[in-house]
Order: sequence, then structure tokens, then C-alpha cells
Amino acid sequence: MTVTPPQQLPHLTDAESFRTFRSRPSRWLPIALDIARGHGLNAGSPQVFATGTNLVVGLGDKLILKIFPPLLRAQFVSERASLTQLAGRLHLPIPEIAAEGERDGWPYLVITRLAGTLGSEVWPSLPEHQKERLLRQIGEVIASVQRVPLGELAHIEPRWDAFVRAQMQACRARHTRLGLAPKFLAGFDDLLRDATKLIPMDEPPVILIGEYIPENFLLACDDGQWSLKGLFDFGDVIAGWRDYDLLGPSAFMAAGRPGRVRSLLEGFGYAELDFELKRRLMALMLLHRASDLNAHICIEGWQDKANDLIELQELIWPG
Repeated sequence: MTVTPPQQLPHLTDAESFRTFRSRPSRWLPIALDIARGHGLNAGSPQVFATGTNLVVGLGDKLILKIFPPLLRAQFVSERASLTQLAGRLHLPIPEIAAEGERDGWPYLVITRLAGTLGSEVWPSLPEHQKERLLRQIGEVIASVQRVPLGELAHIEPRWDAFVRAQMQACRARHTRLGLAPKFLAGFDDLLRDATKLIPMDEPPVILIGEYIPENFLLACDDGQWSLKGLFDFGDVIAGWRDYDLLGPSAFMAAGRPGRVRSLLEGFGYAELDFELKRRLMALMLLHRASDLNAHICIEGWQDKANDLIELQELIWPG
């Protein structure tokens, strides 16, 4: 790739203009490498990561540089505070902050690069017993993260009660726009009414990563057994009710399989899956900040297997 001398990072006012800028590495890679050199880091053989939200480039096999546009400064604040608070408190490796700074109003982090294979590359081909094993480990990791004190994350925005109320107000419009079938939209009023009683607003909050999904895990195989070996991407962390972090693995990985669901919940610490828990999880799934049921529920033909939200929650969380 031919690159030009470093220029200034631009002032971008909306997400679409940033996506366009990010899609053309020749415009920002020279600046990223200049940042790396400014910290005395090896800028040779950079690896541009095309996926993800921010500008991300690998610096050799040890470090990663993440540059956040000003309009996503909240993600920088979340990632920096999360990595700082979780450092040394988990049995699972997470990135460490090697350097940080700001360039032209764009904050950045240099973090260590974790070893392992990206979960999304491995998960589809794993046998069922390995998937159940990993989901149990994921449940255990979620619980261990939530045992860590909040620290500076106690002040992260949005606050849980404000977040849930805002999501409830926009919920129907969001899912209508995303094309959710009318038979499911018909149950929204009942579910949202139940949600006000089922979703705790005043309980002590815990750290919520928000995206325990295969794209954010690293795995490794030892003697034929796959295990979690790393967790990354903390840009969407908030503090709130613990069940919220069960939604990613429920939608993307458990796929309505009773053994997988049971493994996830038991690893998390839930011995029983009753109607109230299913109802709360269904409500939270609709309220999740990235919620898009048509794109995220990995149960083949689920739209035809359930006639309403109650049948859908039984399909996603059987048992």
C-alpha cells in the first residue's frame, strides 16, 4: 500500500463520514504509524483491522493501536477505565495499556496484543460438547468480571436507570424500523410493562461488558480441548443489572440448545431457569443497545417457530 506523509486527523461530525474515512486506510495509516513512532514503537509491517468501530492497527505481534474519533470519545473513556479497573483482577488475559495520548482531538490507546484464535473463526465448527464447555466458561468469566469493584466505572455514562428508560422509550420504533414481525411487536406493551417490575433499577450495579460474543473472545486448543484464552473490546462498558451480559452469548452462541443454555447459566451462577428469569432476559434482549433480533438470534427459522414473545423466550431459553 502506498502511503502519503502524515496529515492531520480530520474533524468529522457524523458516523457516516467517519466510516468513509476509516474505510480508506491510506488516509489515516501514516498518522497511526507516526503516533507509534512518537512512542518509540515498531511501526514496521502494520496490520490494519478492517472490522470493528475505531481505527485499529496491529504493531508487530505484541501491540495494537486503537484511535477513537472525537464523536466516539465515550468508547475511549469506557475502554481505558475498564482495562485499568480489571487489570490483574481476572484469571482470563485482557489487554494491558502500554501507552495513551491524543492526536488532533482523537484519543488513542496502545494496548498489548493477546494470543489465541478469534472465537468467531472457531465456534461454528466446534462439536456440541465443546460449545457447552465454552459457554460454561463464558458464564464463569461474566460472573468474575461482575465481582470486580466498579472503581471509576461507577461514574460511567449512561447511568443504568436512565439507560433502561431511554431504551424503553425508543424500543418499539427501533424494532419496527429493523423489520421485526408484527406478531412480536404486538407483545411489546405487555413486555415493557413487565420490564418495569422485572429489571432492577436500584440494585448495586456491576460491570457490564455488553458484548460477550465470539468476535471478542480468543480461544486456544490444548490436547483437543478448546478454552477461553482472552477477552478484548471494552468500548461499550456500562454499569447496571447483571443479567444484561447474558444476552450476547444467549443470542449468538446458545442458539436455543438446552445443554448450551444450561451450561451458560450454571457457569454464571443460576441453578434454575424459571419464567420470571426468561421474561426478564427477553425484555433485556429487546432493550440491549445493539438489539436486532432478525440479525442476532442464531436459531434457524425462529421467526416461524414462535408466534409471540412468550413463545420466543421459551425458544431462546428452553427448560
